[in-house]
Order: sequence, then structure tokens, then C-alpha cells
Amino acid sequence: MSPKSIFYSLFASLFLCACSTTPEYDLVIRDGLIYDGSGSVPFAGDLAVIGDRIVQIGAFEGSGLKEISANGMTIAPGFINMLSWANESLIRDGRSISDIRQGVTLEIMGEGESMGPINKSVEEYILSSQADIKFDIEWQSLDDYLQFMVNRGVSPNIASFVGAATLRVHEIGFDDRKATPEEMDNMKVLLDKAMQEGALGLGSSLIYAPAFYASTEELVELTKVVAKYDGMYISHMRSEGNQIMQALDELITIAKKTGVSAEIYHLKMAGSQNWDKYQVVIDKIESARKEGLNITADMYLYTAAATGLDASMPPWVQEGGQKKWEERLKQPEIREKVISEMKQDSDDWENLYFGAGPEGIILLGFKTEKLKPYTGKTLAEVALIRGTSPEETAMDLVIEDGYRVSAGYFLMSEENVIKQIALPWMSFGSDAESIEPTGVFLKANPHPRAYGNFARLLGKYVRDEKVISLSEAIRKLTSQPAENLKIKKRGRLKKGYYADVVIFEPDSIKDHATFKDPHQLSTGMSHVFVNGIQVLSSGQHTGATPGRIVRGPGYKESN
Repeated sequence: MSPKSIFYSLFASLFLCACSTTPEYDLVIRDGLIYDGSGSVPFAGDLAVIGDRIVQIGAFEGSGLKEISANGMTIAPGFINMLSWANESLIRDGRSISDIRQGVTLEIMGEGESMGPINKSVEEYILSSQADIKFDIEWQSLDDYLQFMVNRGVSPNIASFVGAATLRVHEIGFDDRKATPEEMDNMKVLLDKAMQEGALGLGSSLIYAPAFYASTEELVELTKVVAKYDGMYISHMRSEGNQIMQALDELITIAKKTGVSAEIYHLKMAGSQNWDKYQVVIDKIESARKEGLNITADMYLYTAAATGLDASMPPWVQEGGQKKWEERLKQPEIREKVISEMKQDSDDWENLYFGAGPEGIILLGFKTEKLKPYTGKTLAEVALIRGTSPEETAMDLVIEDGYRVSAGYFLMSEENVIKQIALPWMSFGSDAESIEPTGVFLKANPHPRAYGNFARLLGKYVRDEKVISLSEAIRKLTSQPAENLKIKKRGRLKKGYYADVVIFEPDSIKDHATFKDPHQLSTGMSHVFVNGIQVLSSGQHTGATPGRIVRGPGYKESN
């Protein structure tokens, strides 16, 4: 063979060798136990990703530019947080540490209030509500907000409902009255535009003012707009306590009259006097489902709720907004009336003060620095310190803070929590911000669900108490909410689906946050990928912010 032939032969061999070792995939995760999100039996295998999509799953040939060994750990789709209040915390820190550390790759926002549409009234409300996190409003529509967040950089994907209360503030303000025909038409136009831009549907929070002032008829008319785009109506119902059956009737009525899917936010029977209503509530939901209505629910995994001291006072005293509320609370005759109503169980409004009692109300956060030393104390403890009754203390704190004051209410039964977890149509939401135990976030005490809701499900209720199987829990965290929301190509480990993937150790995943010491991150989640990009590596955040807007069924690419 001539020297020239030898050269070409050697070149060809080297070329073929190089080609044969060229990685075929951007990422390969090997040697895991794959739970694909369907609820079926897991199987051992590998998973390959090119760009932002899953391209192989199970057994296949080929290598990846990046390879990770799962070492027998669980590989699952990224988790969907059905009720997130990360809309402001992500402005402060887009890494979403507390949720990423639990495997959450999609934050669903919009419980009654949303970050758009914006006009002067809504802007003033949002700005006046800011506590430790300050920001300017640089957007107009809800879609503008979501795009603003993605442009800044967020680790999880984000999506939102349109808040029914936000539409009301936009057009009516904080007045307790029926919308005029013109105001109603304007709200419909705003909602229609948001649905076309990808909003998931309409979210309501009906125990709070001004949402409380909306009639069933108003909600039906708005939900008809959602129905045009196959969206969802999702609601913090008008009551979760004494009037829960009537509130459930209202949600079912809205679903029947409009044909939409309807979900109940954080289903519960609040107040010990209502714990025994569990079965009649579930039977009513099951009956509606048998009639063909797609009624579902989500929940968090704790026996305490978290909201504000506004949930301790009647809605009439709050009409007109924060300033009007404070002015009324300063008037002796009104104070006496409010105190009287706070002490009484009521069917006319959701009295969480009566349900929890001052010993069962823990103060979580204040706007005013001088009040922050009360953080973590019960309302009863603060009343004793100040030498005033608990009812007077609650009113004075609202006046002094210039805000609703964040508070936790111990209202639920652990027995009911366990039974709800097992319901086949139940999914899960933190009902909390996504934060980290540093900086500005330490100025308030969050509900521990902000750090532990999803890890608590997988550790306490799946591994330790065996309430449901791991396969079923993963289904409820992934494919079920994705299908309910009609989100495409997410919620499963499947070829062609977006590569939102988590890897964790079922034997060690655990929540650590408590009411006494809430700023504790969960452990046991090893790796998290969002759209094919690694955001958690060996339990540590990578700093990557690949999150995208996830849009609802009304969105068309041409919009």
C-alpha cells in the first residue's frame, strides 16, 4: 500500500471512530426507576433529551453530551404547583429555591387576584399591598407580566388564571354593589383578551372583599367567556366552613351553566364544628362527577390555613379598600359591632377568627418594622402583651400595619387531610410563595407549606404513612393537573414532551419547616431539569433560569 493510501485509510478510520463516539443526545439520565406520570408501574431505564424535549425513554443506544447516573433513584416528571403565590417572590428571586428544592417545575398563579390586567385602580392596590418585597409595575396585561418575568429570568415555568377580584377592582373598585352592564361588558372584554393570550381560566377567592361582593350571576357571565376557550373556573369557595354545602352548590351551578371544568382551591372543612361534613361534601362532588361535570380539587398538606386578619372580620367593614377599612375600625361604635360579630359563628361570612380562636391564630408577617417582633406569636399572646382583648388587638394591628396582616389559622382535621389525599381527583398546591432562608424573606414567617408541601406528601404521607402509593402521588403531581388544565406536552415522561424532569430519593425526601421554625428547606431532591436545562444539581441550585410561560387552551401561536 502506498504512503498516500495508508494516510487516507488512517484518516477514514479516525473519522469513523470520531463519528461513532459523537454524542447523539444533549442529556442522558441513566439507571433510574422511571415513574412516567401516568400512575402505572415504574420501570428501570434511561431517559434522553435533545434541546428541550424528551426523545428516548426506557432502553436505547447512544450517549449524551451530559450524562447523569440516577443510581436507582426515582425519575419523574416535574411537579405542578396548582396554587402558587410566587408571583411577587419570583420578582425578588427568580430561582424559586424552596419549590425547586421540592421538584416543582411549573407554578400556577391567580387565586382570585392576578398580576393583570392593570389600570390605575389595580396598580394602586398592588403597590399599597407590598410589604417586604418592593417592585415597580412595568406591565399592563397578565401576559405582559408573565413575559416580564421570563425576560428577567425564572427557574420554573409559570402560568396564571385571571383573578375575578382583579377584574372587579379594575372596573368597580372596592364597592359592594352589582356591576353595571358597561362594567360587566368591560370585564368580559378584558377576560376574553387574557384567554386568547394564554390565561388558564378564571380564578375566584370568594371569602375576601371585594371578591365577596360578586354574585353567582356575575361569575357565571364571566365564566361563559372562559368556556369559549375551553378554560377552567377555579375557586376559593364562598365558604369552607358552615356554608360549605351552599358554596359547593354555587361552584357546581357555575360549571353546569357554562360547561367548564371547575376546581376547588385547597379543599377543606374548616372549623371543628364542620369536620364531620367530610363525607357529604365528597358525596356531592362525586355525584356531580357522575353527572358528567369535571369537578376536581387541590389541597395543601397541613391542618392550618394562612391568609390575613381580614378573614377575621366581616366583609362590610372592609368595603372601599384598606383605608376605608382602617377609618371604620377607628370608630368606637363600629369597633363594638365588629367585636360582636368576630365572637359569633356566622353563616353570612366566613369567620376564621371564630373557627380558630385567638390561641389558634399565629401572626406570620407585617409591613411595619415596629410590629415585626410579634411575628411567630399567636394573637392571644400579642393581646396579653398589649393588654387589650384579642378582637381589639386584631383591629389595632390592621390599623397600625396599614395592611391585612398575614396570619395562620389552625382549622382542619388531620384525619380529613389523610382522607382527601387518597381521593383520585385530588391534586396539590402550596398556596404559598417560593422563597429561600436568606435576606428579605427572613423578615416574615411563611406558612411551612412554602418550604415543605410537596416533600411532605412524598415523605410523610407516601413513604411513612403509606396513604397512597408513590406512583399515584406522582400522577397527582404531574399528569393529572396538566390534563385538568389542558396543558400540552407536560406532566409526563414521554417522547416529544418537554423535558421537565426530577430525580429524587424516595427513602430520604423530607420536609423540615415548622410554624416555630419555618425557614427550612426540604431535602432529598437531587436533580431538577426545566425545559432540558438543569436547575438543581446534587441538591444545589445551578442558578439557571430556563422557565417559560405555559399557556392555556385559548392561546394560538398567531396571537
